[in-house]
Amino acid sequence: MTATEHHWDHEVGFLVVGSGAGGLTGALAAADRGLDTLVIEKASVFGGSTALSGGGIWVPNNPTLLREGLGDARADVRAYLDAVVGDRVPSANLDAFIDAGPRMLEFLETSPHLRFQWCTGYSDYHPEAPGGRPAGRSIEPLPVNLKELGPDEHLLRPAALATPPGLFITSKDFVQLNMVTRTWKARWTALLTGLRAVKAIVLRRHMDTLGRALIARLRLALRDAGVPLWLDTPLRSLITDESGAVLGVLAEREGREFRIRARHGVLLATGGFEYNQAMRKQYLPEGGRDNFSAASPENTGDGIVAGEKIGAAVDLMDDAWWMPSFQRPEGINQVLVSERSIPRSIIVDSTGKRFTNEASPYVTFVHAQLAGSHDPAWLLFDAKAKSRYPIGGILPGQKFPGTWLSSGLVQVADDVEGLAAAIGVPPESLRDTVARFNGFARDGHDADFGRGVSAYDNYYGDPTLSTPALDEIDKGPYYALRVRIGDLGTKGGLVYNADAQVLRADGSVIPGLYAAGNTSAAVMGNDYAGAGATIGPAMVFGYLGARHAAGEQ
Repeated sequence: MTATEHHWDHEVGFLVVGSGAGGLTGALAAADRGLDTLVIEKASVFGGSTALSGGGIWVPNNPTLLREGLGDARADVRAYLDAVVGDRVPSANLDAFIDAGPRMLEFLETSPHLRFQWCTGYSDYHPEAPGGRPAGRSIEPLPVNLKELGPDEHLLRPAALATPPGLFITSKDFVQLNMVTRTWKARWTALLTGLRAVKAIVLRRHMDTLGRALIARLRLALRDAGVPLWLDTPLRSLITDESGAVLGVLAEREGREFRIRARHGVLLATGGFEYNQAMRKQYLPEGGRDNFSAASPENTGDGIVAGEKIGAAVDLMDDAWWMPSFQRPEGINQVLVSERSIPRSIIVDSTGKRFTNEASPYVTFVHAQLAGSHDPAWLLFDAKAKSRYPIGGILPGQKFPGTWLSSGLVQVADDVEGLAAAIGVPPESLRDTVARFNGFARDGHDADFGRGVSAYDNYYGDPTLSTPALDEIDKGPYYALRVRIGDLGTKGGLVYNADAQVLRADGSVIPGLYAAGNTSAAVMGNDYAGAGATIGPAMVFGYLGARHAAGEQ
């Protein structure tokens, strides 16, 4: 939309569209440089997909890691990203991420609300690559009392699944609690977690962790900075002048069109297009077009579409932050992260055979699944696995809900052949697959796919075993859980430079327009460096865009 007249309903120095971590970080950075800043959000709640996430941040050499003595030579970080990302994204963008990431987190820590901890031992996703770190580089927000938000507490996007009153679990806790039937360290963590819950209830605290904690902490910092957040204000289009420079946006507010002038620029942080079925069908590969996304349902590609309409280039539109998932009978899409490392389990396709390393990073796993058209797929495990490890949020010893069985989400049989019949795969093939895997488990080496070789494979494995991700499947009854090709969001979006400025196809800058997060083409390219490599770059490029808009190079 070109501005043919200069009537504006509202005017600010810097406008952020979207209230996930990338957008809120950009808003803080702009306000810190003296720009009067506004955040608008399509939904009636704030937080975007970040609030539904684990809240991890992958930024090497950040202050939290340095305090732990986990600093890196810059050359090692670059070598790792070169190995993981390759030449799929501009080199300058990788350099900008590496160099600005620590500064971004140093800036955030100037607020008393923004505090983080190392996710102890959470391996990089490719630790065996040059520069990879088995100990990991991921951090997460400290737990926060949501009561500090005041009235905004009820406007924070709710978690997909409710937790018991008082209970709050960090990523650091989660990996231990998975082994509560197996290790004394896990039992101690469970005891401390229970005591914390009791304390929170007694003190009437509303404690939270993960992505909601990150958003809450950013919102508290924004409140201190005096930055307003308007909900129920969807973006309709960008407003440009005759030269193509962005002047502001056309939004909808209180049921009418609302023109917002942004003197120094607009940051698009509206998420990806995961809930736009037409775009999924147009761009995503066969097998990944059905929507089993764990992202915000408001993410329908609004920022990407608005940018394209004024000439912005896009890239990586055929890829996503893929995640093996399952859909609960009530329609909730739930991710499978730790479950794929359960020792007494495998994932098979319709032929009854394994097709990749089940414990590999989730994007890697689904890329292999898509490449070989391995759908449908089933997570197969035995009674001993069921009694030892949480599966799909169902605790050891706890029965699967009846609806999971009646809906066909979970199938059960007394023997492997019976399970094969239940899931519609050749019985002989499944029997041979299980027998072959059991042989690998006895040998301590997966000769087919190398499961258990990488430190990442073993992070969620059983530390009481000599090979944490391998054990025999030999105790009936046997179970199978239907695995879907899900995602955490799409990877494709607007092309941008090292200052987060959006570019046209010819490489020229669209003045006044910036992009971050899943509205932009992922700086991680087709891969994933570690836990938080979605949120970390989103925050970095939100920060860089705001700083550039304020006049910094």
